[in-house]
Amino acid sequence: MSKTVVVPIAKGFEELEAVSMIDIMRRGGLNVIVCTLINKEVEGANGIVIKADAHIDSINADEIDMIALPGGWDGTYRLADDPYVQRLLKEMNEKGKDVGAMCAAPFALAKAGVLKEGYTCYPAAASEIDIPGYTSASKVVQTDNIMTSQGPGTAICFGLAIVARLVDEETAKTIKEGVLATYC
Repeated sequence: MSKTVVVPIAKGFEELEAVSMIDIMRRGGLNVIVCTLINKEVEGANGIVIKADAHIDSINADEIDMIALPGGWDGTYRLADDPYVQRLLKEMNEKGKDVGAMCAAPFALAKAGVLKEGYTCYPAAASEIDIPGYTSASKVVQTDNIMTSQGPGTAICFGLAIVARLVDEETAKTIKEGVLATYC
């Protein structure tokens, strides 16, 4: 049975990050549920509208394997302020389940109190996150159950890391070769 990953998106999310990671995870056989905070259709930072599969308040931590947040400051602030997203991040962490965020979105993890020392994010976001242990040395950083990535250019790498963790390394390698992601 395939594992399930929830990707919450909010107005102002970074489209390249969301679509890239969703695409790579689905290529890897993961069940990806795109969730919204308010409306079924959500406009990203660059005017691209994505149709969500579900509302975030319908998601139960016991029924999913991971939550992965794309960045984009406007979307990130909304995710950080949403009580359902914050509750879900905390519940997933308490259960030892995987939690991921990229670009500015580790800010939402920090607000939930789940971001651990040893993370990466968009370089300009590090000062606003203000938690020790930031590194820019890796495109994707895994610390216990928390996975973080740097930004739009690392979105495919982030998706591949999720596939490697939740499916297997061989599947991630096959996808990587198929999409010519030689930089990951």
